[in-house]
Amino acid sequence: MQKPTLFAMRGRDLPLSGQALIGLMEEVLGKGRPFRFRARGGSMSPFIVDGDVVTIAPFSGSEPSLGQVVAFVPSGSGSLVVHRIIGRKGRSRLIQGDNLEGVRDGWIEAGDILGRLTRVEREGKEVRLGLGPERILIAWLSRTGLLSFFRQWAGPLVGIFRKKTAP
Repeated sequence: MQKPTLFAMRGRDLPLSGQALIGLMEEVLGKGRPFRFRARGGSMSPFIVDGDVVTIAPFSGSEPSLGQVVAFVPSGSGSLVVHRIIGRKGRSRLIQGDNLEGVRDGWIEAGDILGRLTRVEREGKEVRLGLGPERILIAWLSRTGLLSFFRQWAGPLVGIFRKKTAP
């Protein structure tokens, strides 16, 4: 009989979703380590797009704060969600996807948030937009319903800037 070995895949994705993904993430974060996975969906576009590789890190004693992008499992859903904190009341956080104007996840207890997004990689390059100090402005724009207007206005400017700075 073969001796069991640790399963690892280098250079390829290990397809996990639902409870398997959530369980593995909880175990890794519970050990104080960051967790990387490929994001699916468009609810955080343009800051996170379908197929981006995201890194979620544990809070390590700090509290989830305004503008942070966090991972959580909405009660009764069994699905992992990665959205932005747009409000705070006591230990509860109001959470919404950046591309879901008016559709909020609702108030989530800080203790029910699994971790915070620390890195986004798109096509092998790091994406910082939406994770720095501007995250607070994005949260405010999202909460007031102005984020979609701002994206339409600023989108062409960002595109011009990217073309000028691209290698």
